[in-house]
Amino acid sequence: VQLQASGGGLVQAGGSLRLSCVASGNIFRINSMGWYRQAPGKQRDLVATITKDYRTDYADSVKGRFTISRDNAKNTVYLQMNSLKADDTAVYYCTASISTHPWGPAQAYWGQGTLVTVSS
Repeated sequence: VQLQASGGGLVQAGGSLRLSCVASGNIFRINSMGWYRQAPGKQRDLVATITKDYRTDYADSVKGRFTISRDNAKNTVYLQMNSLKADDTAVYYCTASISTHPWGPAQAYWGQGTLVTVSS
């Protein structure tokens, strides 16, 4: 199983970016999906999660600005980021809880990270 994230880049404060993450490989079922971020010198923090039935949760710092969504047919999770701030600068990682067999437990998989830089 692989997760491939894309969509990062350089944007001015107040701008928008949309991140995408596609899961591929031996996938039986994808449960929750989500995004984390890690700023330089800091720990990796949760940004947003979405369950397979589309329930969402957000870090307080991004509520009202970021929107997580998913397309189950495409095994893809998105993160629409609006009103970006310099503090949003970080490497963004996607993650997904995936079962590879109908009888097997789900385990967490991580993408490679995509860099978002917000200039002030």
